Amino acid sequence: MTMRASGPFEVKLASQSAAPGIESAQLGRHTIDKRFSGDLEATSLGEMLSAGGNVQGSAGYVAIERVTGTLHDKRGSFVLQHTGTMNRGVPSLSISVVPDSGTEELAGISGSMQIQIEQGKHSYVFDYSLP
Repeated sequence: MTMRASGPFEVKLASQSAAPGIESAQLGRHTIDKRFSGDLEATSLGEMLSAGGNVQGSAGYVAIERVTGTLHDKRGSFVLQHTGTMNRGVPSLSISVVPDSGTEELAGISGSMQIQIEQGKHSYVFDYSLP
């Protein structure tokens, strides 16, 4: 059975230096530090790589973050994988749980998350299943 969790979150992105030897690739690199509230009471830490396109409003990013806390009162952690693009201002984003990344009471979790940003405030909708 698929469950739905939702709520607000706060995110801090911190720019990082390029990995040694790949500076000429001109990739953006950031650390991710999030605090989820609502049905998911958790923190997450992760990393993001991004690249801009040659046309204004075009870019892409990938990210991995480990989420640790409680989801509808079940404790544990899981990993989210992000793939996002902006095609001349039109966004596309996919965020899914990495298979078999769940721990403790969240072992076996699967699902996908949507992020909404309205007036600078972030929120999530997380559709997930547990065995």
